[in-house]
Amino acid sequence: MTLKTHRLAAILGIVLLAALAVVPMFQAKLRAQQRGSRPTYYVHGRIYTNDPAHPWAEAMAVADGKISCIGNLDHVLLDCGGGQEGVETVQLRGQFVMPGFNDAHVHLGGAAADLLAVPLTGVPSAEEMQKRVADAVARHKAGEWITGGGWDHTLWSEKRFPNRQQLDAVSPKNPVILTHISGHVAVANSLALKSAEIDKYTPNPPGGEIEHDAFGEPTGMLKEYAAMSLVTVRIPDPPVELRRKGIEMVLENLAKNGVTSVQDFSDWEDFKVYKQLKEEGKLTVRITEWLPFNLPLNDLQNMRAQGGTTDPWVKTGALKAFTDGAMGSRTAAMLEPYSDDPSTSGILTNDPVKLREMAITRDQAGFQLAFHAIGDRANWVALDVFEAVAKANGPRDRRDRIEHAQLVMPEDFARFARLNVIASMQPSHQTTDMRWAEDRVGRERIKGAYAWATMLKNGVRLAFGTDYDVEPISPFRGLYACVTRERPEGGPKNGWEPQEKISLEDCIRAYTSGSAYAQFEEGKKGELKAGEYADFIILSSDITKIPPAQYTKTSVLRTIVGGRTVYQALH
Repeated sequence: MTLKTHRLAAILGIVLLAALAVVPMFQAKLRAQQRGSRPTYYVHGRIYTNDPAHPWAEAMAVADGKISCIGNLDHVLLDCGGGQEGVETVQLRGQFVMPGFNDAHVHLGGAAADLLAVPLTGVPSAEEMQKRVADAVARHKAGEWITGGGWDHTLWSEKRFPNRQQLDAVSPKNPVILTHISGHVAVANSLALKSAEIDKYTPNPPGGEIEHDAFGEPTGMLKEYAAMSLVTVRIPDPPVELRRKGIEMVLENLAKNGVTSVQDFSDWEDFKVYKQLKEEGKLTVRITEWLPFNLPLNDLQNMRAQGGTTDPWVKTGALKAFTDGAMGSRTAAMLEPYSDDPSTSGILTNDPVKLREMAITRDQAGFQLAFHAIGDRANWVALDVFEAVAKANGPRDRRDRIEHAQLVMPEDFARFARLNVIASMQPSHQTTDMRWAEDRVGRERIKGAYAWATMLKNGVRLAFGTDYDVEPISPFRGLYACVTRERPEGGPKNGWEPQEKISLEDCIRAYTSGSAYAQFEEGKKGELKAGEYADFIILSSDITKIPPAQYTKTSVLRTIVGGRTVYQALH
């Protein structure tokens, strides 16, 4: 051996020793970041891959947070090392496995706040709402804010909005604001209005409305964000630990319901909590956070740089804008007046000309655009804006989206397809809204409502979600709505507007691979294929074999995200 060879061997020895010292530290860090990276084999299952080319499998191997092998049992055991000693093997015993749900539209921060506020979802009357507020008053000091959400006046016998006097009667010393189930209107008591300096002379803010009574006095009803924010900006931010507690409760709810990814629109402070949980290895769902479209462009670019766009667990995504309100509160923008209230056609919450100008500059900066649009006029305006953006800035893979797309003119379905606009819809809204939707818009217009089948027939891509916390996070309610268009208890016979039913397979695709496409992550999640994230769920029933009425009775036995079990039902 030459001197040069000795020196080379010595150098290699030092490098090897250094490497050997680094490897355990790296492995320990990797284990801390992603438990479950050790190869795990799931065998003897009925695995629905959501891959049209190979829809079913018996087994799959998971390593380093991704699916490394999937197919029939012999392939996974013989070709992918499943027979080796020391590997973890999970016997599925015929259980049904499918990709985890990717909810394309949620509000995790709002859901967390609601868990810590006065719960009003499903209250059967204004009197019951008053009682719950009174109970909250008893737990608060005078002057402390009381918030709540989820009330729905369409469930009440008189079907009228509440007013400030009803809240004043039970909360004379605490400011109160209670948000409607839609999130687009709220009722405030007199102290809350006073804190915002709202009186009979306060003008309506652009894109919002302060409701007044026959004497010109504010009733307490505030319509759309522009009006509601006059009050909500006065509410002190919750302590960080309380905010985190609510978010952790929400994440538990997601995991229990088989949701492995979400596209979220919450406060930036909520996003900071998500980032903290990820850094601590405690995040149990992948989160793509939308940013508020109306913020100055420079602020949006700074938020994008700070929040990142590539982390597989938590990152920033589209810009969310509002074009109108909600149909239930008659604030969705319509081309014609409401059938059950000809005095109004809803509210356009952004001036179309200004919206177009802002959209062009934000698109130039490389942002994806997601516009909330419910009424037919709002959808028409949104499509006009997207068309103007493409004309001004030229072709590229934008994947602009309309969130909700509940009521669409017949001629606009083809425009969705031509402009490659994604219809990001929430099937469970149809289940809730069918009680009153036809009253709002009449027999003819309702034919263009919640039109999933028409979207697909026109070649429009669907991305499904729940709008949690407007609706419960359970995707199984959405599957039921897709396939039946019936109420949870059944009926109407054959479904409401049955021509818009879609198949279970199409519905699952919209909730998984369709949602992944809507956030530029196709090929990474949404299907159970080699190389995609190991995000999947094990269910109590094979939903491809049971009647649709059983979908909502199906439970999640286990939720796996990135190869790590984040929820397991107690046996």
